[in-house]
Amino acid sequence: MAELIEIARNLEGQVRHASKHAAGVVISEQPLTEYVPLFKTPKDEITTQFDMKGVEKIGLVKFDFLGLRTLTVIDKAVKHINNRLARAPLAAEEQFSISRIPMDDQKTFDLLSRGETAGIFQLESSGMREIVIKMKPQCFEDLIALVALYRPGPLQSGMVDDFIKRKKGSTKISYELPALEPILKDTYGVIVYQEQVMQISRTLAGYSLGGADLLRRAMGKKDPEVMAKEKVPFLKGAEKQGVDPKKAEKIFDLMAKFAEYGFNKSHSAAYALISYQTAFLKAHYPVEYMAALLTSEVQDTDKVVKYIHEARQMGIDILPPDANSSMWDFTVVEAHDRDTVEPGSTIGSIRFGLAAVKNVGISAIEAIIEARGSKGAFTSIMDFCKKVDQRRVNRRVIEALIKCGGFDFSGSRRAQMLEGLDMIMDQGSKQQEQEAIGQFSIFDSLDSHKEPALPAVPEWKESQLLAYEKESVGFYLSGHPLAAFQSDIARYASVTTETLDGVQDGKEVTICGIIAGMKIKVTKKSQEKMAILNLEDLSGTVEVVVFPDLYKTSQHLLLTDTPLIVAGQLDKSEQGSKIKALRLHLLTEVKKRGTTRMDIRFNATGLTQEDLIKVKEILLRYQGTIPVYLRLQNPTRPDSLISVGREIRVNPSEQLITEIESVLGSGVVSLA
Repeated sequence: MAELIEIARNLEGQVRHASKHAAGVVISEQPLTEYVPLFKTPKDEITTQFDMKGVEKIGLVKFDFLGLRTLTVIDKAVKHINNRLARAPLAAEEQFSISRIPMDDQKTFDLLSRGETAGIFQLESSGMREIVIKMKPQCFEDLIALVALYRPGPLQSGMVDDFIKRKKGSTKISYELPALEPILKDTYGVIVYQEQVMQISRTLAGYSLGGADLLRRAMGKKDPEVMAKEKVPFLKGAEKQGVDPKKAEKIFDLMAKFAEYGFNKSHSAAYALISYQTAFLKAHYPVEYMAALLTSEVQDTDKVVKYIHEARQMGIDILPPDANSSMWDFTVVEAHDRDTVEPGSTIGSIRFGLAAVKNVGISAIEAIIEARGSKGAFTSIMDFCKKVDQRRVNRRVIEALIKCGGFDFSGSRRAQMLEGLDMIMDQGSKQQEQEAIGQFSIFDSLDSHKEPALPAVPEWKESQLLAYEKESVGFYLSGHPLAAFQSDIARYASVTTETLDGVQDGKEVTICGIIAGMKIKVTKKSQEKMAILNLEDLSGTVEVVVFPDLYKTSQHLLLTDTPLIVAGQLDKSEQGSKIKALRLHLLTEVKKRGTTRMDIRFNATGLTQEDLIKVKEILLRYQGTIPVYLRLQNPTRPDSLISVGREIRVNPSEQLITEIESVLGSGVVSLA
């Protein structure tokens, strides 16, 4: 013990490790060595040995420069747009510029109000989508407030709820003093921003800019002693300005309450601008924007799956990889304005990028693009193997391209090409060697147009075709095993893998998918079998844990490749989300059993009487025999399940679900 204490004494007060601020840059008038000791990281990065507070104390300035991938997405989308405009019959004199878009575009705000926020900066989480639908932003100021308000503090304190109700007019907007109206008008009388706290203190109590900033800091830290000290000069200053002492005290307490959750408006406005720009691009140039977005996430299979699903929902065709036309990134093949096409028609198409194909590296992509650029388009897989440098484009690369449809342009069956691949590559390699040494057969000129016949094997079954596509790109391209069940999944599942992030930890959810992978484990204590499933739906995958008791009764369901409905408890952690299964059913069995109830999920935040009246009117138009239950969700309390009573029973249909979701947001209705 004495030795342990001695070691601890030596360690006490020592620097544990050297860390680095993600975006902090220190600026000084003279070389930094004149002011502060420096440290070089193992990656040769030069950092200060003082932390950010120490740097500020010695008078140096620290700026945070944030790098956002979304800025690259916007830049890429703008380039796609200008490429299209340049090819148009009547080319525009000016190029499209994101800095010149109107800030009051109704089409953009309509898109946001419908909740079509997938891929929109800061607004795409399911929780934010619900708030956007309820708020229905109609001006840029609304977006600034959204970015500032969607944080745990404002959500749990009721600030967001109050803000939405004031905006909708269900709560009256009032101001303690007329002088507060110009300061709080844009936020419907709610103190949302730190700058508003500063403006109020300057207007009502005559604070200087520096003094107002000190008050803002004190309020944000919630220090009772500091607050008590600050209250005295505020009340004195307000008295000098002729403000009633009781009202001044009430306003100070109100400021203190909201300052705890106040957000920096300048930061929120900068982020809201990017949110608006991405929404504008999605509303007016959806094909170009989605191509840029997919390219930015090319290494993240889950996000590529999510955005391909979103693109298809928007009416955009996603074309498979093609050795003749694919570049390394996702490219726009054709694009039309949504307003110029018939409802249900495609608005354009995006060609899959080669960089998203597994086992196809940058060197191979460069070799393919070089070969078709210098030697012409490939006419077949044999022509491909003759033209490309096989030292850079090996068997694994070609096999992956066959499996995902990269040579479908040739008209040959994928099974044929894979079966004969060794022979094809061997002949292509021999021809390259002969050309390199200038050796040609006397019959070359006669046989150059002939190619050896591919093996006469039948094409793979659809299930095998899809399996190989998933193996080579991480997901299905030409179809999906769940595509035929899309409407049933929408009826019987309460969540998808895309909407899971907006569900509170510990809540019970119902999800439908197919088993994409399974591991059988044995528990340490009881030595019983359990299963870890990788469940896949149309927008991604999630881990499902099937504990021993459920595994015993349901293991036969895990051997099928048909859609499975999983009801379970959501478990969120730093490693991601998983579902602890409580019940397992085949979708076909649930359909046979028929619908026994309809659940409508309400988020308590921003819920108004007007919303409830609209939903009731919709339900009354679809009367039937199925009981309806309302599931009221509150971020601070357990869910409440309420029966609407015998007087309102419905006949569930796609139209009914669509109408309810137009009011409350997508995915709020589930059937059981």
